[in-house]
Amino acid sequence: MSPLKIKKGSTSHSAYDLRPSYSDTVERHTLAVLVENEPGVLARVIGLFAGRGYNIESLTVAEVDHQGHRSRITIVTTGTPQIIIQIKAQLGRIIDVHKVNDLTVEGPSVERELGLFKVAGKGDQRVEALRLADIFRANVVDSTLESFVFEITGTPEKIDAFADLMRPLGLQEVARTGVAALSRGAV
Repeated sequence: MSPLKIKKGSTSHSAYDLRPSYSDTVERHTLAVLVENEPGVLARVIGLFAGRGYNIESLTVAEVDHQGHRSRITIVTTGTPQIIIQIKAQLGRIIDVHKVNDLTVEGPSVERELGLFKVAGKGDQRVEALRLADIFRANVVDSTLESFVFEITGTPEKIDAFADLMRPLGLQEVARTGVAALSRGAV
C-alpha cells in the first residue's frame, strides 16, 4: 500500500482530526453579565479583561434587582471566536457572577446608547445643527446664544453618524453612556 501524499500547503481533513476549527476573524460581541451588587465585583470583572489584554469597547453597569442585590454589566468586546469563548468561560468562573449571556449569538437583541453633544456655532451652522438634530430625533436639552446640548438615543452606529455630522458644525464635547442591550422576544 502506498503512503498518502499531501501537497505542500494543503491541509488534511481527516475524521481523526477532531480539533474544532476557529476563525481568525475578529468579531464584536455584546455580553450581559448578571453579578452580585457588592464592592469589588466590577473591579474583578474589569481586571479579567485588563489582565489578559482583552479590549472593552463599551461598558455599562446598573443595579437591576434591589431585593436580590444584583447588577447587570453590559460589555461590548471584540476578539476571535476562540477569545470570546475564553472570555465567557473566565467570566463564568468569577464567584460573584451568576450568569453570562452572549447576546450576539443567542438571537436577535436590541442595543441602545445615549449620547450628549455640545455644539457651538452661530448663524447658518446653528440652523444646520438644529435641522440635523431634528432628522436624527435628537432633543435640545440645553441652549445658550452660542451653543446647544443635544441628547440622542439609538444604536452606536446612529450615535457615530450624528457625531460625524456635528463635527464640522462646531462639535465641542461628547459624552456617551455605552451600550445597554436586551434580547428580543420571550425569555
